[in-house]
Amino acid sequence: MDKLRLKFSKTGRAVYISHLDLIRTMQRVFSRAGVGLKYSEGFNPHARISILLPLTVGTRSLCEYMDFGLAAEDADLASLPARLNPYMPEGIEAIEAYPAPSKGSELRWLRLSGRMTGGRDASFYRDFFSQPSILVTRRSKKGERVDDIAPMIGKAEFTDAPDGVHADLILHAQEPTLSPEVMMAALGEEAPSYFVFTRVEAFREDRTPFR
Repeated sequence: MDKLRLKFSKTGRAVYISHLDLIRTMQRVFSRAGVGLKYSEGFNPHARISILLPLTVGTRSLCEYMDFGLAAEDADLASLPARLNPYMPEGIEAIEAYPAPSKGSELRWLRLSGRMTGGRDASFYRDFFSQPSILVTRRSKKGERVDDIAPMIGKAEFTDAPDGVHADLILHAQEPTLSPEVMMAALGEEAPSYFVFTRVEAFREDRTPFR
């Protein structure tokens, strides 16, 4: 079975598993669960799995996606998460498996929930990120470039709370990409001393749910 998709969460200590280690982990999990992955052909076959939008190490997510293929044509996808989860490392949980109805490139927006401390109050962040233009200097392989990140912010709501400022964001995920880290860097000296964000939900370009 080709073009399958697994939705999973990555929290707790699992946030420190790197992208390459996560791929190796998933291969071991499928093997231990007795679920045969489909492999490529040729002299150096490799499992046909791909993680969409790999996470930065240390970031939590409730909506990670992995595309894969299975050797068996009659695999029961509905029961697959229950078969995999006993072999998952702490912090990774398979949520749902299904035939992929879309390309990974169609994942364009991410909703993130966050908390910021050691900075300004909610009204400051609200006013800053509602500006019509927010210029940020980024480094790339071709050198430095200046991007306007304002069009990449679909939503930026901030609320004062006893444990800091809570943020509810919707950011463009790819082509172009905006991360919470780049958003905080745009604040310069006004950036919070500590912040943590969790991916909560994924959307297509028209803001309909991604699957």
